[in-house]
Amino acid sequence: MTVTKADPAAPPGFFEAEAAGLRWLAEAGGAHVARVVDVAPGRIVLERIAHARPTPAAARTFGRDLARTHAAGAAAFGARPDGWAGPLFIGSREMPALTSPTWGAFYAEARVRPFIDPALAAGFLAPDEARIVHRACDAIADGAFDDDAPPARIHGDLWAGNVLFSPAGMVLIDPAAHGGHPETDLAMLALFGLPFLDDALAGYADEAPLRVGWRTRVPLHQLHPLAVHAAGHGRGYGVALADAAAAVLRLA
Repeated sequence: MTVTKADPAAPPGFFEAEAAGLRWLAEAGGAHVARVVDVAPGRIVLERIAHARPTPAAARTFGRDLARTHAAGAAAFGARPDGWAGPLFIGSREMPALTSPTWGAFYAEARVRPFIDPALAAGFLAPDEARIVHRACDAIADGAFDDDAPPARIHGDLWAGNVLFSPAGMVLIDPAAHGGHPETDLAMLALFGLPFLDDALAGYADEAPLRVGWRTRVPLHQLHPLAVHAAGHGRGYGVALADAAAAVLRLA
């Protein structure tokens, strides 16, 4: 059984980027990933995932598997999936394919700042709030939160709707895969309410102990998804983005 997603008006490389991300994540041998059956301009064909009721056991196993996916690594912060040289997307929005040897410079310049002007133009972020977000980006880019974590192989759009509970366990779909920080995936799971999140985090810690202070850094790693949503999904996300940026400045 398969499912086909099609959009003749999709930007060039849109579905091909999704396929590359799914395959790259699957190659890690960690979290289960929807299998790509076929891809072509304007469409992608995936295996159909049967649905099952969420359970704590499935969430804990998923956490362990996700840690193994992250540990497979990436060539650099911001790196595309191996073998893919085209554009990157999160949802329908293109993301800069900027790489950096340091996480902070990559994250600020390629995952947060690009969405500030669109959020302003949409009227969902106020000018004074944008200044707060830029100040937070300055601190991040200057290395205030850099650590010794190597580039991880992250899903990049890991909200609850992109993690399906199936009879065989939890399955990843719709990635914005790239080389990033593992805490970014975990923070997005928290932002959009994964069922049995605490069990997933416990499973993750079983495989890869979480870094000291990771909970205090959740607003930092939520800046990216909040900025994306502030660019197109309503005023509430602009407020949340500014609040998260203010929390980051308190940590810096």
